Amino acid sequence: MAAATLPGDFVIWLLVLLEMTTFAILFMGFAGAKLAQPEVFAAGQAKLALWSGAVNTVLLVSASACAAWALHAVRTQRNRQGSHWLLGALALGIGFLVVKSIEYWQKWQLGLDFANNTFDMLYVMLTGFHFLHALVGCVLFALVWAPTRSGKYTPDNCSTLETVTVFWHMVDLLWMILFPLVYVLR
Repeated sequence: MAAATLPGDFVIWLLVLLEMTTFAILFMGFAGAKLAQPEVFAAGQAKLALWSGAVNTVLLVSASACAAWALHAVRTQRNRQGSHWLLGALALGIGFLVVKSIEYWQKWQLGLDFANNTFDMLYVMLTGFHFLHALVGCVLFALVWAPTRSGKYTPDNCSTLETVTVFWHMVDLLWMILFPLVYVLR
């Protein structure tokens, strides 16, 4: 009986562990600062648009579903269909980046600056760091699209595509913690 293996490259799992640990420290810092300065955090959170966080949640989860379907298509020897799913994941990821950029622009127009107070600093740090991860994920989707479409990946050789999918799922998982922590829990 064959032993079960993790999808993707082993290095991605080390990266996921490192990134999740880094974000966990940031999340704990946010929660601790919120307990220490409830008025500052209440005022900061009141300025956030819950709708944009909710839209971004839908975009990220949908992109994760597309990435999973792309991988499934490749594993079932339907690379062309997989490449279409990857384009969907990329489009949804870019949608996230656009919505988040608009949110940043609106906040900066209203005076958001990481030097204003603890909430603004942690908001920019957490969401900005996550934004960079989403940007990297989009670049990775773009990079694996052509090899997927051309049939380079096969059911026995799709580790790169698995690795990209694992990375995106991490981006999605981080948002699932970040969104309620920063936008919802008041």
